[in-house]
Amino acid sequence: MLRALYSAASGMQSQQMNLDVIANNLANVNTTGFKRSKIEFQDLLYQTPRSPGSEQGGGNLLPTGVQVGHGSRPVATSRVFTTGELTQTGERLDVAIKGDGFFEIQLEDGTPAYTRDGALKLSADGRITTNDGLPLQGGFQPVPPGVTSINIASNGEVTLSGPGVRQNFRVQLVRFANPSGLQNLGRNLYVETGASGAPEQGSPGENGYGELAQGYLELSNVKVVEEMVNLIMAQRAYEVNAKAVQASDEMMQTSNNLRR
Repeated sequence: MLRALYSAASGMQSQQMNLDVIANNLANVNTTGFKRSKIEFQDLLYQTPRSPGSEQGGGNLLPTGVQVGHGSRPVATSRVFTTGELTQTGERLDVAIKGDGFFEIQLEDGTPAYTRDGALKLSADGRITTNDGLPLQGGFQPVPPGVTSINIASNGEVTLSGPGVRQNFRVQLVRFANPSGLQNLGRNLYVETGASGAPEQGSPGENGYGELAQGYLELSNVKVVEEMVNLIMAQRAYEVNAKAVQASDEMMQTSNNLRR
């Protein structure tokens, strides 16, 4: 009965974290470029009073054994990097990635980070930055004064034009062998880890890299209906584990009252 208490308690803790993940997904349903997370569980240690296949004498082997588990635990919260829906904004510096890839940016300390948020801005000195003022890397060049038109092609070709101004350059995207291994910093930013692999740079629309769409933004890939179903399932699982705790407590109470 004590084992049942601890097993059910571990299940309640697992479902609490499941609820936390679902709530974070729902909170970011309107976050540009957000990728939903899913939690994965693992069963805990097993107590084995009788091992399957053990010798029973006379050459007989036990066909099945007796094993009792000790509950569950969360082992991973992996990101789902499916492409979200694109919404048209008409802004010249709103750029969505249709497919695989990230924009590379530079953090305040000079280290690289990566994002799917294409809501780009123009700083006072002409640099193309994120909403937090972090400059974009990967071939993005400053916009000189006098530019009146910025055209970004699907293959990453950028054309700046204006009175007496004509400039062309091509931007690059970055991808990883295991994007789920990236570490999330918040602010729509990811950084490389040993699990993600080294960044690979390439041109949009080539060798499996996604194309760029100017005037569009990628919405979150969170599906509200799906998350609400997961929320109900997590709530019911939590209730069932709570019932197991209650049943174990009532059985212990019955045992303690036997001598009366």
